[in-house]
Amino acid sequence: MDHTKQSGAQAGKRHGVARVLSKLGVCSRSQAEAAVRAGRVAVDGRVVRDPEYPVQAERQQLSLDGVAAVASRRVYLALNKPRGIVVSAADERGRDTVYDLLRDAGLPWLGPVGRLDKASEGLLLLSNDSVWAAGITEPSTHLDKTYHVQVAGQPDAEVLAAMQAGVREGADLLRARHVALLRAGEKNAWLEVVLDEGRNRHIRRLLAALGVDVLRLVRVAIGPLALGELAKGQWRHLDADEVAQLQRR
Repeated sequence: MDHTKQSGAQAGKRHGVARVLSKLGVCSRSQAEAAVRAGRVAVDGRVVRDPEYPVQAERQQLSLDGVAAVASRRVYLALNKPRGIVVSAADERGRDTVYDLLRDAGLPWLGPVGRLDKASEGLLLLSNDSVWAAGITEPSTHLDKTYHVQVAGQPDAEVLAAMQAGVREGADLLRARHVALLRAGEKNAWLEVVLDEGRNRHIRRLLAALGVDVLRLVRVAIGPLALGELAKGQWRHLDADEVAQLQRR
């Protein structure tokens, strides 16, 4: 599936240079804005420093650090993020990031599609197709995300019902679309939790409000795409059908 045309600027329209660089898959929007302000971006050979400087990508020549900025081949990856890995291009504290797992793979710049916090693990998507990524992360698309969550103790039916009814924490109403008990042991249990929205540390905050401690949190599916047998720290390319199944318009 070729998303190059739809991810570029529409013919005849002008868009801010930072947005255009992001749409081309050269870097993220924030990285593009920083590069423009640093004087690293030129339009038709002239350095511009305003991220909103209007350009027509199909008619003007853009360059970043003296290299022509052209549409990168579209790449879509599924990665099994291990616990303790940071979802960031760089970490000021020197912690390992998901990009360390992609090192020397010969891939173009990729951005994470959504987030998993450092203590969480499981399925993470990465892509340089910003339109495709935005469709997945946009709250209005309500793309289900499924998690397997190990908790301390044995939460009863009342707790599971409260998770679906929702708990108010500050300005946020935290709730799950679906909750099921997968299995229970003497000291802990595993829950399957499905979200159709994703606030920061959503499940952890929801369970904490109900007095339940989270021991492990693993994302096992995004929409119809399952983590499957992908080993921790490993990644694979999505095929055309998988990319299409996650496409949101």
